[in-house]
Amino acid sequence: MSHYDEQREKDKGGRPPTILNDEEIAQVEALGAVLSIEQIADYFGISKVTFYAIMERQPEVSLRYKRGKAKAIGSVSQGLLKKARDGDNAAAIFYLKTQAGWKETVVNENTNVEMTHEQWLESLE
Repeated sequence: MSHYDEQREKDKGGRPPTILNDEEIAQVEALGAVLSIEQIADYFGISKVTFYAIMERQPEVSLRYKRGKAKAIGSVSQGLLKKARDGDNAAAIFYLKTQAGWKETVVNENTNVEMTHEQWLESLE
């Protein structure tokens, strides 16, 4: 490798990578409960692309973000489930739609479709 190539390898140019310290990583977990990645990047005064690069360089940041998000989802889910168990029908229906695959269907029995007497009899079978 030539001296020029060695120097290029050492000196990548540009800004040094942003590294979050332990306190900032803890903030990521707390903020992950309530903010999107873009909003957290704004909080730290960096771009969303830079924050994604940080999460790739520092896997702990990604883990802590996911942990914060999971804790918030768990907390809200527990509250929703408690309301559903306590008889809140709206909470129960919402929970079953999102977690058990329930769907609302509308059956229109009055279709006003013209049919012969024979067709009507066949539809009853």
